[in-house]
Amino acid sequence: MFPSVATMVWYVLSLLSGMVVLLEIGRRIGIRRRSEDPDGATAGLGAVDGAIFGLMGLLLAFTFSAATSRLDKRRDLIVQEANDIGTAYLRLDVLPAERQPALRDLFRRYVDSRLAVYRALPNVEAAQAKLKESQQIQGEIWTQAVAATKNVEGNSIPATTLVLSSLNQMIDVTTTRTVAMQTHTPPIIFVLLAVMVLAAALLSGFGMAGGKVRSLLHMIAFPLLMTIIIYVIIDIEYPRIGFIRLERFDSLLVDVRESMK
Repeated sequence: MFPSVATMVWYVLSLLSGMVVLLEIGRRIGIRRRSEDPDGATAGLGAVDGAIFGLMGLLLAFTFSAATSRLDKRRDLIVQEANDIGTAYLRLDVLPAERQPALRDLFRRYVDSRLAVYRALPNVEAAQAKLKESQQIQGEIWTQAVAATKNVEGNSIPATTLVLSSLNQMIDVTTTRTVAMQTHTPPIIFVLLAVMVLAAALLSGFGMAGGKVRSLLHMIAFPLLMTIIIYVIIDIEYPRIGFIRLERFDSLLVDVRESMK
């Protein structure tokens, strides 16, 4: 499921405003605590603060690492699909000449449908409709290819294996790409990340209570930087929604399509 741009913006803006509010609340709690117990207000809190900030840092690091890893995987799969389609198309040359035109036309329609799947995102319903269309064309290509291999001169087993194995790889990679497209960080992780960030803001505000005047620089910079980092993680996790895009890699499929003269 792809979140909308509005959902992403609402999430980060809610975090930003929540952190600013909790920084101020934490500061006021700290001021009152220090007035009641000047000597023991911060006793023993360093270990707790360190543990919470450490957990937040680890969660951010692991979430960022997982998102970038999935982005790299998606890019690799685009390259793999472009190569598999190009190879399968070239191997049509071993089939009887009278069978090739129909198959080549199906290949052109197939690549167009594959491009349409990803151009439809983040509209999931439209993408699924295009995916069904490409799967139907896959079936037609396979049926016609199997029939064509039966007419290969001498029923050549190497030629049959060459064509059908490349078609099988071309079909398999679409399933792999579909799964990769649907694989994301569980939403509970982003909920937990929000909780950790808000808790860190509250504790930071408490720690800033020692100053007579609030530091607006720190109260703005900390929430802003944290929300920017989290937005970038979400953008990497869903690369077809925000600023991070995959169109440059989709151009590989466009090049394959243009080569199908």
